[in-house]
Amino acid sequence: MKNKNTKFFIDFDGTISTVDVVDLILERFASEEWKVVEKEWAEGKIGSRECLSRQIALVNAGQEDVRRLLSKVEVDPYFEEFLKQARGLSIPATVVSDGFDFSIQEILKRSIESSLLENLPVYCNRLEWSAGKPKAVFNGDSPCEHGCANCKPRVLKQLTDSHDFVVFIGDGLSDRFAARSADLTFAKGKLLQFCQDNQIKHKPYTNFKDIKQWMESELLNLGRI
Repeated sequence: MKNKNTKFFIDFDGTISTVDVVDLILERFASEEWKVVEKEWAEGKIGSRECLSRQIALVNAGQEDVRRLLSKVEVDPYFEEFLKQARGLSIPATVVSDGFDFSIQEILKRSIESSLLENLPVYCNRLEWSAGKPKAVFNGDSPCEHGCANCKPRVLKQLTDSHDFVVFIGDGLSDRFAARSADLTFAKGKLLQFCQDNQIKHKPYTNFKDIKQWMESELLNLGRI
């Protein structure tokens, strides 16, 4: 990490938010068939782009229905302090998510100081409504080699160079390709097990307080603060 610029890339569902928001929407508004599609994705039979497209097509809810559900979702209690710490150290942070803009924006604008959000780019998929039903919309004409809805490694590559120390923070299997692309991954949940099984450089974490403490310790050791 010495002589390199640290950059944070952060998953949203289950990482910034305390629950997986996409699963929450599916559990509340979709038919049980979404779980069959989820199983196909978990077994590697389909990519997350096909998975989410099929799952969102099963949702029967309007914008206000979804908005009311999202009003109950909380973010990690230390995330805002993490953003303040990163800003104070001039370390950029970017959200990279397989989730949807509608959910992420609703939750962040309610939970996080607006001045912090101005410097927090979000790369994700989109939800569009037609005839009162949502539709999943993805960036780019075709998916990556893994069929990702939002290719996180592609985002990391676009926003970094060889002088950067790339830190990824995540919790689930949709983060596994990003973890392989990062210099260091903070992992919990299924991502932690994946990193352990595949000998990916990582640190376990519980919440963003752990990552704040790492920032302070590592950068102090390098004489950065």
